[in-house]
Amino acid sequence: MRLSVQTDYALRTLMYLAAHDGHHSIAEIARQYGISKNHLMKVAQRLAAEGFVDSVRGRSGGLLLNQPAAAINVGQVVRIFEDYGAFVECFDGADGSCVITPACGLRHVLAGGIEAFLRHLDGFTVADLIGDKIRFRSVWD
Repeated sequence: MRLSVQTDYALRTLMYLAAHDGHHSIAEIARQYGISKNHLMKVAQRLAAEGFVDSVRGRSGGLLLNQPAAAINVGQVVRIFEDYGAFVECFDGADGSCVITPACGLRHVLAGGIEAFLRHLDGFTVADLIGDKIRFRSVWD
């Protein structure tokens, strides 16, 4: 299993903002991580729409966490950015997409695995992901 690029960028953006005080531009965050500014812009829009960050335009604007990092649940972020409905063909509910669906137990086994994975992530916040702010920031120094 692999998280999507959007989920990866969302978590990295939240971690960056949690470790650095003040507003930070999408261009700055993209440059620090060496990732696509255009992709990050889409992720930032979704983070703002979901209420995780505030997005302020202008010279002294940028992104800022909308709540403390300790209040942002990692499982919630992953649920918002990932599409588990398409994990395997039978998850999407399409009738007749797989001939063994009526007798197959794979769907329930995989669904249970995904739920266990998400429950595990529910035990962590963005604050947990960065640990010591100073040590986390030192990666870029």
